[in-house]
Amino acid sequence: MMADDKRGRDKKADDEERRQRERELEEARDRANEPEPEPVDDETGEELGDLDEAIENQDYPTTTDELIEAHGDREVETQEGWKSIDEVLAPIDNERYDSADDVRNRIQGLIHRG
Repeated sequence: MMADDKRGRDKKADDEERRQRERELEEARDRANEPEPEPVDDETGEELGDLDEAIENQDYPTTTDELIEAHGDREVETQEGWKSIDEVLAPIDNERYDSADDVRNRIQGLIHRG
């Protein structure tokens, strides 16, 4: 009789562990299906100031020339002080950008050179 009780308790413990693992897997699946939060990169917004919003509202794809034409007189802070977008983008050839992030990354790269 005693062996049956122990076996019964072991089975119950095994079942509980299995249910716990299933719950954890389900929670992990639920988390995987949640949309990723947008990365918050406050630094970029601050560095680019009001240009950041203008870049966001730009029509894409766009080019370096179109950006200079639309926003060339706006200024951003660089390692050498404030410069217009025209000055920042002047050294590069006319390039195509497919998104605001492409433009931000390009401008950031140019600002941090030096």
